[in-house]
Amino acid sequence: MGYREDVKMIKALADENRLAVLERLQSGEKCACVLLEELNITQSTLSHHMKLLCDSGLVEYRKDGKWMHYSISKEGSKAMQEMLLKYTSVTNKNSECRNSCKQ
Repeated sequence: MGYREDVKMIKALADENRLAVLERLQSGEKCACVLLEELNITQSTLSHHMKLLCDSGLVEYRKDGKWMHYSISKEGSKAMQEMLLKYTSVTNKNSECRNSCKQ
């Protein structure tokens, strides 16, 4: 993945409502009507947050009649974990100062 896709996933986590959605989806698929009730938010607010989560790849959905059912994407979760490791793993490569650092 490139920086743009990584930022999309990071931004998807940068909101307390979206984190609350992900927390509720940990127990399995949930209908939008259940999320609306549990989170006490409006339909338009939920739609906005779910679009960002789905576009990031962290959440997947299926339509059943007029309702959407959401679940955490296994592939998206794995990609997020790998992305975090990519940026937070410590390596010793290039740890020495080069000539430009000399005082």
